[in-house]
Amino acid sequence: MSKNKIDIEKDIGRWAKAQNKSGSKVSLLLHLLAYSSDFRTIFYFRNRGIVSSVLNLYCKKEKYFRIDMSTKLGGGILTGHPYSTILNAESIGENLYVNHLVTVGEVNGKRPTIGNNVSIYTGAIIIGDITIGNNVNIGAGTVVVKDVPDNCTVVGNPAKIINRK
Repeated sequence: MSKNKIDIEKDIGRWAKAQNKSGSKVSLLLHLLAYSSDFRTIFYFRNRGIVSSVLNLYCKKEKYFRIDMSTKLGGGILTGHPYSTILNAESIGENLYVNHLVTVGEVNGKRPTIGNNVSIYTGAIIIGDITIGNNVNIGAGTVVVKDVPDNCTVVGNPAKIINRK
C-alpha cells in the first residue's frame, strides 16, 4: 500500500537474492523486518509515518546508518554492514551497494548525485556537487570530490580511475 511499493519490492528482491532466500514478497518482507536492522532503516526511510514509527519502537532501525530525509533513493539498495554510514545525496539511483564507514555528504549545501549500479566500499567519502556515473565501483578509503564517468573503478585520495570499461 506504500507509495514506494516498487522501490520496496526491488529492495526485497535484492536482499533475498543476496541472502539466497525465497518465498512470497510478504514472507520475505517480514523476515527482513524481523532480522535485519539495516533493511529496517531503508524500509522506514521509504515509509515515513505512524506505522513505521510504531514498528521502530519494537524493531529498531540501525542507529548508526543514516539516510537524509531529502535524498531521492532508488530501489534495490543493499548494504554490507553499514555501521557509521551516512547517505546525504541529491539522488541515488537503483541498485546501490554500500558498506560501512561511508560518507556521502554535502559541501557548502551542494550534494552528490549518484547513478545506477554503484558500489561504495568501506570508508569511502563522496562529497560536494559532483556526479557519480552508472556502473561505478568506489574502492575502500577512496575520497571522491570530482565527477566520475560511467563504467569506472576509482580508488585513492584523491580518487583516480584505475579501470574503465
